[in-house]
Amino acid sequence: MSSHWLSRSLVLLFVAFASVGLWAQGGDPAAGKVIFKNYCGACHNKDMKTDMTGPALGGVEERWADYPREDLHEWIRNSQGLIASGHPHAVELWEKWKPVQMSSFPNLTDEDIENVLAFIEQEYTKQPVVAQGPAGTAGGEAKADYSWLYWVIFVVLAVVAVVLSRLIARMKYLAELKAGNTDAKMPAFGQMFRSKAFLTFFSFFVIAWLSFTVINRAINLGRQQGYQPEQPIKFSHATHAGLHKIDCKFCHDGARRSKHSVIPSANTCMNCHRAIKVGSTYGTAELTKIFASIGYDPSTDSYIENYDQLSQEEIEKIYTKWMRDQYMVANGSFDAIGETTVKQQWEDIVSSLTNETKDKIQGPIEWVRVHNLPDHVYYNHSQHVTVGKLECQTCHGPIEEMEVVRQYAPLSMGWCVNCHRQTEVAAFKDNPYYQSYHRLHEELASGKRSKVTVEDIGGTECQKCHY
Repeated sequence: MSSHWLSRSLVLLFVAFASVGLWAQGGDPAAGKVIFKNYCGACHNKDMKTDMTGPALGGVEERWADYPREDLHEWIRNSQGLIASGHPHAVELWEKWKPVQMSSFPNLTDEDIENVLAFIEQEYTKQPVVAQGPAGTAGGEAKADYSWLYWVIFVVLAVVAVVLSRLIARMKYLAELKAGNTDAKMPAFGQMFRSKAFLTFFSFFVIAWLSFTVINRAINLGRQQGYQPEQPIKFSHATHAGLHKIDCKFCHDGARRSKHSVIPSANTCMNCHRAIKVGSTYGTAELTKIFASIGYDPSTDSYIENYDQLSQEEIEKIYTKWMRDQYMVANGSFDAIGETTVKQQWEDIVSSLTNETKDKIQGPIEWVRVHNLPDHVYYNHSQHVTVGKLECQTCHGPIEEMEVVRQYAPLSMGWCVNCHRQTEVAAFKDNPYYQSYHRLHEELASGKRSKVTVEDIGGTECQKCHY
């Protein structure tokens, strides 16, 4: 009997471990959370249920259950290698998601992979959070919608106002009858809308609605999460920062040394595109816009003298010749299709480099601003990038995967404050600038605290971000 009980207990114990994903892998979800944030979070949604740049990761172990555990490990470390070997499930995933390639992580150990798999399982199976709280949410998280509650309150108050108005009218009518006024009449229902009670309620509602609308719009200034405007030049961050691995700070040089990250000038583009004159995706269509804005003649590999004084017709001759020559190189001859192509490209150049306030092709490229904080907010890029050691992706998301840049994060005050509460101060112990925080150093030395966050050194004080 005891042997049967022991066998049954072991079976139940196996089921319990397997149900929470601990039997097979024995991973640590807490350690896996850090790995997921550093390696996976840029491409995979952290709710584990929604596709993003990469597929939803919830249930990944079940999808690989027909193959050895080592195959899943190899897929995470080097997906392209497993695809090249002809692995059936790897090839199936590639056919579904190509040309998006999963990054290789050869430095991840088996323990690291089991930890992140445990975290994925934990997040996938937990109950969803309905509300995120008043402080706001991080990029991509949804907040609960309470707009229905306002309508319920409005209807209740409207009913209360109607009832009170009728009661007051009824009481006045009865009081006049009691006073002996036989000519007294009960006011008609329509007269209620001219009563003092109704007009008071209506005025209160209008003032409350206007106040809510104005305040809500003011709070949402600059918080156009997902905003993705079309730019005058089809510049692909996926090609430059992703495929060619160009450091963000090579073009946005101000991010490491000033308040603004700065929009790179055409001179920065010319560091590379004086050699690369034909684009891999659009050919001459987009790069010629850069040449035309700055006055560079790719045919002669030289800058045009007195370019700002040339007429549009003179500029057109220079760049249409260049586009015709390149069309002939690519196709062997210049035909009617080539003539149409060059004409369309030139018209696009003119429309992209001129507008209602800029009637000349010559001059700076007027990019459309994506991120725009309110004027009363102080933000310093160098303080976060150089001092805080933050990666650009922390606020701007997986920029190296974006063909067209979009606002990734909400950039709300709550979002910033939460980051300051969670982010550890870089090199706090070794940076002489922080030596004056004696109490914090003592608490670190004694083991009373394990880290110092930005909030601990005053990062949530109003004056830090507001003048």
